[in-house]
Amino acid sequence: MTSTPAMTNELGFKDWPEPERARGRLAATLATTIYTGHVRDQGTPYISHPVRVVTVLKNELGVTDPELLILGLLHDALEIAPSNERLIASHLGAALTQRLRSMTPDHRLEQRRKQLWDTDVWHNKIRCLGPEELLVRLADRIDNLRDLRNSPDPDRRARFLDSLTSTYLPLAEKSRAVSPPLRIAHKVLHDEYQQQAEAGT
Repeated sequence: MTSTPAMTNELGFKDWPEPERARGRLAATLATTIYTGHVRDQGTPYISHPVRVVTVLKNELGVTDPELLILGLLHDALEIAPSNERLIASHLGAALTQRLRSMTPDHRLEQRRKQLWDTDVWHNKIRCLGPEELLVRLADRIDNLRDLRNSPDPDRRARFLDSLTSTYLPLAEKSRAVSPPLRIAHKVLHDEYQQQAEAGT
């Protein structure tokens, strides 16, 4: 699914009222432009991941807010293509772009090689996220955890699980009383982790 109409239909943007519908179409066009050509380490088109994150937000966590679903669709946009920040801001506004910056590791925004301290800086940044941004990040973790077994890199899998147990799961548990979607996100992420741990994956 790389065409804007297909993505708009899949994500249900076409059913939104105006002006949200036009904004959703624009976000889908930007997502197609930014993610196309990028591939995940599993060998799959990168765009399939943010689309699945929106599906998790909608179908599993009960999110209906168009702006939050757009945030989910573009949540990795600055991570993989920080040079597109101005493009996103010019079409969707500075407020959304700032939210994306808050959800993106600093070394990615600064377009530099990751240093030893960047993991701690990133985890501290995650702990400062607002409830909606955190919800998107937890939906991202849910999808990445489900797809983890397909990663050919054992070191990446180990790092992912380490950050999940040290940062994301405790944060999800701490935040579960904030809203019904965060409560569901905690349960889904916890259950997915338990299933994989029991299966030895």
